[in-house]
Amino acid sequence: MSAQLIEGKKISDAIRIEIREEAAKLTAAGIVPGLAVVLVGEDPASKVYVGSKEKACQQLGFYSEVHRLHAETSQEDLLALIGKLNRQDTIHGILVQLPLPKHIDEKAVIDAISVDKDVDGFHPVSVGNLVIGDDSLLPCTPAGVIELLKRTGVEISGKHAVVIGRSNIVGKPVSMLLLREHATVTICHSRTADMEAIARTADILVVAIGRPKAIGKSFVKPGAAVIDVGINRLPDGKLAGDVDFDDVLDTAGYITPVPGGVGPMTITMLMLNTLKAAKRQAHSG
Repeated sequence: MSAQLIEGKKISDAIRIEIREEAAKLTAAGIVPGLAVVLVGEDPASKVYVGSKEKACQQLGFYSEVHRLHAETSQEDLLALIGKLNRQDTIHGILVQLPLPKHIDEKAVIDAISVDKDVDGFHPVSVGNLVIGDDSLLPCTPAGVIELLKRTGVEISGKHAVVIGRSNIVGKPVSMLLLREHATVTICHSRTADMEAIARTADILVVAIGRPKAIGKSFVKPGAAVIDVGINRLPDGKLAGDVDFDDVLDTAGYITPVPGGVGPMTITMLMLNTLKAAKRQAHSG
């Protein structure tokens, strides 16, 4: 029995229709949701991501600014730009594309973004609110994972979720969000003993380790929902996830493809965060 595909593209498109409608209402009330993206240097993958974000803003009727800075830009100049965007009324969300050049302290940059405009959900206050369950702008990829599960009809409450990977960007926050949805959560990582046996107990398996095809069917409980956050380019130029899709397909109950699974959700959730930030700033103003 082949697993049901969790179609990220289709789900993402449905959410974008909802966002476009909400943005149109807000615009009619005189507030156009605004996103500023800052790119430092010439990282090829970052340039592609920034282009996608710009395009999404156009499609959804958002105002957008892209600040492309050369790789030698000083930390002082970057922080000055963030300060200016923090004060700019037409900007509701600020995203600094990571990774940054080596001479710039990533943490200092994340900390400088106003928490109200932190559409990446990386600011320490946003992370703290996520952990204690207070309202906050959620990290985009983890929030996208939860939406995929919910909109596919996968029950989270009472289920055992295993997250492989403990990064600040995906592993830790997705664990917190699964906990918020009343799952029992186990986090595995490079030092976990007998990871395969633990993973096999998961009703929901989320994999975010950045190693192509590392997780095969021996890690998957029959009927489990498998969410593959990884995206890796193989030597032949093709894309592959962290899960060996073909190997796992007949064991899992649900599975995200790569590409077309989690990927499309990340930018969509960024747009949703920008919309939420615009609404909040409209109410507080």
